[in-house]
Amino acid sequence: MAGSLSVGVVGGGVGGLSAALSLLRAGLDVHVYEQAGRLSEVGAGVQVSPNASRVLHGLGLADALAATGVRPLAWHQRRWDDGRTLLRAPLAEASFPHYQMHRADLLAALAAALPAERIHLGRRLSGIVQDDDGVDATFGDGERTRFDVLVGADGIHSTVARLLFGPGEARFTGCVAYRAVVPAERLRHLGLEVTAQIWMGPGRHFVHYFISGRRSVNFVAVVEQDRWTRESWTDRAGVADACEAFAGWHPQVLQIIGAAGAMYVWALFDRPPRPAWSRGRVTLLGDAAHAMLPFMAQGAAQAVEDGAALAALLRETPDVAGALTAYERIRLPRTSRLQEMSAGNKTRFHLPDGPAQRKRDSQMAAGSRSWSFNALDWLYEHDASAAPRR
Repeated sequence: MAGSLSVGVVGGGVGGLSAALSLLRAGLDVHVYEQAGRLSEVGAGVQVSPNASRVLHGLGLADALAATGVRPLAWHQRRWDDGRTLLRAPLAEASFPHYQMHRADLLAALAAALPAERIHLGRRLSGIVQDDDGVDATFGDGERTRFDVLVGADGIHSTVARLLFGPGEARFTGCVAYRAVVPAERLRHLGLEVTAQIWMGPGRHFVHYFISGRRSVNFVAVVEQDRWTRESWTDRAGVADACEAFAGWHPQVLQIIGAAGAMYVWALFDRPPRPAWSRGRVTLLGDAAHAMLPFMAQGAAQAVEDGAALAALLRETPDVAGALTAYERIRLPRTSRLQEMSAGNKTRFHLPDGPAQRKRDSQMAAGSRSWSFNALDWLYEHDASAAPRR
């Protein structure tokens, strides 16, 4: 890679590793810096929609995704109390597969595709100094490394974003989520179909789907709540608390919750769309740039897209500033649209029983295009790795 641009990626999650792999395959000299002592993901599911699997297949991960991912037959949207089907949107229509996965499996597949010497653990970023020719990144151990480009893929509490733009508070969205991964054997008596099921009800919704080769079922139970004082993915929760929050819901929902062992609860935070992601030779991707509610299942997918688009632009030109300007111009409208749609789904999923809910349900039952899979062609058929028009 003599003569290629050097890129430092801060953050070793799905966004950081997928970006590094896209950048490496584009011929750039890339290294990943993760503050934790090991690569790990909190046990939870992730949706790898066709717009993301297109990129990941192109990076050589098709076999790895197929080995542990589950391909659902449809999005199955249901009513909270009687389980009535509101809409089934088949998922076989897209050009690339839709996978349901354990986050740890996806992270492991990405890490295995990168040369080990390009992943640096226990490296906490502490400072950035840049000039016209490069970026100096300083880490907690005092070591300084110089890059042509620095990418912040370090999540909603991004150190890179803080160093670039100053402190900014994430906003509580008024929702908390209970989550757990349940061994599928405990739920065998329910005869669960291989779909991504979304149960919608007043002030809350419930999502469940198979992961890990159908050996486990992941669920997320979202409840509206006025306030929250912590933001963590690892706060433990009691099964009884989650069951109480969904009292009166369909027995299938309550049986899935009741089968959980370890359960966690976390508050859902997001940020308004940033007016800019870049400054000089430093830019952001994923949640660091556009944190969104998970109600379009696009958080991880958009991070994968970001890395692919950035790699395609940097491959085209040694003009870093021009490439980063184009990256923002291309990506910001799409991710802002998805941030808005994700926030809008909070309202649509949580309508109280009444006229607005009945109108929504009748539109869905009639196959309204606004609720169908085909209405999202612009999302799922997008090729972020194609050479973008600048």
